[in-house]
Amino acid sequence: MNNIQEFPLLSGDEFVELYKVLKVQGLVNGGGEAKHAITEGQVKVNGEVDTRKRKKCVVGDIIEFNNESIKVVATK
Repeated sequence: MNNIQEFPLLSGDEFVELYKVLKVQGLVNGGGEAKHAITEGQVKVNGEVDTRKRKKCVVGDIIEFNNESIKVVATK
């Protein structure tokens, strides 16, 4: 597994929707592709497949997709 990338939440946000993490990190070409990958069971959250496109990811969650890992972190 590669190094874990960090996804900082915007100041004041408590969560980010799962599909937005894939889109913003550039792991997919757009929101539609992200949602498709999620519904197809290609994305894991904290080690388990999650098919909810709008799952609320919070600080500490680790998202895995396409041999990439992203950890949701608080804004520094």
